[in-house]
Amino acid sequence: MLSVATPSRDPAPAPAIPPEDYARFCEFFYRKTGIMFGANKTYFVERRLQERMAATKSATFRDYFTMVRFQASGEEMQSLVNAMTVNETYFYREDYQFDALVRHLLPEIARTRAPSDPIRLWSMPCSTGEEPYSIAMQILENWPQADEYSVEILASDIDSRVIAEAKHGRYSARALHRLTPTLRNRYFTPVDGDFRLCAELRGSIDFSVVNITDTFAMRRFRHLDVIFCRNMLIYFDDNSRRQAVEALYESLRPGGYICLGHSESMSRISSVFRPRKFGATILYQRPLDND
Repeated sequence: MLSVATPSRDPAPAPAIPPEDYARFCEFFYRKTGIMFGANKTYFVERRLQERMAATKSATFRDYFTMVRFQASGEEMQSLVNAMTVNETYFYREDYQFDALVRHLLPEIARTRAPSDPIRLWSMPCSTGEEPYSIAMQILENWPQADEYSVEILASDIDSRVIAEAKHGRYSARALHRLTPTLRNRYFTPVDGDFRLCAELRGSIDFSVVNITDTFAMRRFRHLDVIFCRNMLIYFDDNSRRQAVEALYESLRPGGYICLGHSESMSRISSVFRPRKFGATILYQRPLDND
């Protein structure tokens, strides 16, 4: 016998967040991550907060905020960070910088480095891994000396969820839309409508969850030759940008390079880096100690 299902009621709306509590949260999140939410992000932030309140069964925003601040494990703070960060990317995005890497930067670095000395690259924030994997493919495919040197690629993001996805290495066809058929066939295997990156390439990247404002965690990122820090600073205010750039400066070897996003400029943030132009590509170099 056919039966008619009773229409389900809409879930009860999440508790409203008082304006003074919302302001306190934004200040707290800024201190923890360096990310500043402007007035145009109010709806987005409140929706994400209400989702986390529902997930943790918090009766009021103040209950939830107290848990986030004082939870010993920090588990909910990480879940909140994951909810608040937006990650959208694809393979070979802004690939002109990858071209500059293999045509100019790596040959320049190799001239002053013995093959036994590692060349260290860092992708941050790396999102779901498309950028560091693109860097690895570009080096393997287009740097003739790739087999002569030990190249280490580090990759990090503040979002633990996307790091897990990056390690798994499964991507939609949309993420691969800029790859040539040769690269797609060489490095990926079709899996149920998606594409899985080969194990050799997945194992070549050192992924970790890192907050650039965490001075202790940043200690492992030292003596780097090239840092890809693209489209992160646009989410920071002026003070956070300066602090982030100072941390990146300390991470680089003298003579090392930073690659920013196409809409970002180091000249608006700090004068400690020297712009270097490679064709139409502008990168930023930490001066040598004797410069």
